[in-house]
Amino acid sequence: MDSSNDTKYAEQKKMLAGEPYFGGDPYLTELRKQSQERAAKLAIVRHEPAKYSAAIRELLGSVGDDKAIMESPMFFDYGCNTQVGKRFQMNISCTILDCARVDIGDDVLFGPCVKIFTAEHPVDPVARLTGVESARPIKIGNNVWIGGSAIILPGVTIGNNVTVGAGSVVTKDVPDNVVVAGNPAQIIKLV
Repeated sequence: MDSSNDTKYAEQKKMLAGEPYFGGDPYLTELRKQSQERAAKLAIVRHEPAKYSAAIRELLGSVGDDKAIMESPMFFDYGCNTQVGKRFQMNISCTILDCARVDIGDDVLFGPCVKIFTAEHPVDPVARLTGVESARPIKIGNNVWIGGSAIILPGVTIGNNVTVGAGSVVTKDVPDNVVVAGNPAQIIKLV
C-alpha cells in the first residue's frame, strides 16, 4: 500500500483499532454513505428471495446463513463491521452504529427499535468539539432476545441464552442464562 492509501485509510485503521479517530474523515463519510445505499437496496428487495440474501451479505461483514431476516427501516454506520450468526432476525427501525466490530451469535432476535452503539464521544466538552471520537466492540452471544427499544452501549458483551427486557439500557457485561431489564439493566431472573 502506498503512502496516499495509508493516509486515506488512517482514520479507519484508528477507528477499528479502538483508538481516537476523526469521525468526519472523508473516507469514513463515504463508507457511511455506501452503507445507507446498501440498506436502502435491502428494503427494495425484501420480498424477492433470490436477491434478499445477497443484499444482506452485501450490507454486513458476514452472515451465518441465508435465513437472516432484517426489516426496514434500519440504519448501520458501516454494516461491514457487523457479523451475524445463523437465523438472525431484526425487527423494524433498528440502529447499529458499528464503528467497532459487532459480533452477533446464532439465533439472535432484535425487537423493534433496538440500538447498538459502539461509538463514544468525549465527556469533556472542549475535547468533544474537536470531532474526535472512539469506539469499543460489542459482542452478543447465541440464543439472545433483545426486546424492543433496548440500547446496548459500547464495549458490552452479552452472554448466551439471555433476554434483555424492552427499553433496557445495557451498560455492562451480561453473563449467560439471565434476564436483564431496566436502566441501567440489572439481572432480574436466572434461566
